[in-house]
Amino acid sequence: MNARTIATLMLWASAPALSQGIAQEATISTDTAVEIARAALLQCRGDGQKVSVTVVDHAGRVKVSIRDDGAAPHTAEHSMRKAYTALSYKMPSAEYGKRAQEAKGIAIGPQLLPNITTASGGVPIKSGNVTLGAVGVSGTPGSAGGGEHDAKCADAGIAKAASSFAK
Repeated sequence: MNARTIATLMLWASAPALSQGIAQEATISTDTAVEIARAALLQCRGDGQKVSVTVVDHAGRVKVSIRDDGAAPHTAEHSMRKAYTALSYKMPSAEYGKRAQEAKGIAIGPQLLPNITTASGGVPIKSGNVTLGAVGVSGTPGSAGGGEHDAKCADAGIAKAASSFAK
């Protein structure tokens, strides 16, 4: 046997060990992300609100981002931050905001991280105990329910697509 053959055989024999180092994580598909974003947008439109909707995958990467006609410019960025926060903490961004407020500045460090917000409107997308991604909605003015209404639209988007990822 020559050196090339021996090296090939060694690599082939170690393949199962190498594959153990490859992580496979559940995530939201593009089609489901589009379905969630569209349903959330339609819920808010139906309620007379012009918003932006962002869906992120399990790693916080944007899968879908929609800014409705007439939505304020900042809403696109804020919807992404709401989704990112919900994903990062595996809880609604409103709950994270309540915890941050209760800490009264003692644990402000996480709030200073990029893309973290304490505003309502971000909701994790889960299948059982696995977080597949998150959706964030931004744009409802405070006089019309603010972030709580944004979260209602996010929940409607998730509910519309739930059969796509439910266990």
